[in-house]
Amino acid sequence: MKEITSIQNNYVKNLLKLQEKSKERKTQGLFLIEGKREISLANLANYEFDTVLFYPALITEQEIINLFYQEVTLIKISKEVYQKLAYRASTEGLIAVAKIKNFSLQNISFKNSTPLILVAESIEKPGNIGALLRTADAANVDAVFIANPKSDMYNSNVIRSSVGCLFTNQIAVGTSTEIITFLKENNIAIYSATLQNSNEYHQENYTNASAIVVGTEATGLSEIWRKNATQNINIPMQGKIDSMNVSVAAAIVIFEAKRQRNFK
Repeated sequence: MKEITSIQNNYVKNLLKLQEKSKERKTQGLFLIEGKREISLANLANYEFDTVLFYPALITEQEIINLFYQEVTLIKISKEVYQKLAYRASTEGLIAVAKIKNFSLQNISFKNSTPLILVAESIEKPGNIGALLRTADAANVDAVFIANPKSDMYNSNVIRSSVGCLFTNQIAVGTSTEIITFLKENNIAIYSATLQNSNEYHQENYTNASAIVVGTEATGLSEIWRKNATQNINIPMQGKIDSMNVSVAAAIVIFEAKRQRNFK
């Protein structure tokens, strides 16, 4: 088994590039995952693994083998290398290098004729994307669409803040125009969360095929979503401010839709 003990190792330097630079991830088609839970969820989602690095003081070779359904190449690393590569303080001594997937709309399929979809437009902060993915997983929505993305979905912060829900959701990435076209072609009603010309969210019926669309807290949704909405919706605010965190807003509407569907 190969062992790496120096942070000056060229492979380690390349892994740091993958961790830090979106361009490198796209060019090489690889990204890093830390932690047993996240790696297990990626494994369940049929991600392919290039290599798996482990620090033997924290995890055994047998524990790693038990995590995977596929044969993986293991590399033993020193404490120094592990600390250099680890993005988080507590990731159980395990870091995997996995192959990226194509988040294309063409890959989306639905199990029934009334899917519930969460759409997020131009979300900049990886932490907010991660929180949206957690909300989507909690509600077991049929898909998450990221319109006009501002962050790479394989950013380490997205994986960390989603607690692995990047791997549990069916995801597609595209422009707002592409996603609107997809929704209309599939007869999916569009409910855009915006203050302009909107009804209170609980007044709408989400039991048919529905897409709940949210935008940034700073600027909200772009005009194309407001114009193409089946209905614009708002969450009535009763305090001094007129907005809330995007993942919180999404959760409120998504779970109202789930309530109407008897949580099915």
